[in-house]
Amino acid sequence: MMRTWILPTLLVLSGSAVATGQVLTGSPGTAAALLLAFLALAGMDSPLIFPRSVDAQEAQRRSAVDGRPVVFWRPGCKYCIRLRIRLGRSARQLHWVNIWRDPAGAAVVRAANDGNETVPTVVVAGQPHTNPDPGWVREQLFPFA
Repeated sequence: MMRTWILPTLLVLSGSAVATGQVLTGSPGTAAALLLAFLALAGMDSPLIFPRSVDAQEAQRRSAVDGRPVVFWRPGCKYCIRLRIRLGRSARQLHWVNIWRDPAGAAVVRAANDGNETVPTVVVAGQPHTNPDPGWVREQLFPFA
């Protein structure tokens, strides 16, 4: 649990330090822009944006039990962020796997995408779908919504 906050916290602290340095040298505009950039980067990996990730094996086990889709994602992916935001609260009903933290998850994605780590890859009923439309993913949750 604590590990999920390390990178976002370091990014916020680093951004604050860099911005403070810019303010002290007389560049408040640059400071604000840099701080916003660091905050955006921190948000991309924050547990506040993405539901808690599990490893691929656990996600696949849970999906076999409850039938809910598995989303393979990685921090910084604009398509993953788009999917997460467009799903809104229903995103918490999916099983999320961060492929940068789970080598088995990355292997699943490579197997589904001709060796590429293309995300988001959503697995529904054992079938992978690369970068699907968020509306379609929401429809896959209909029995669970």
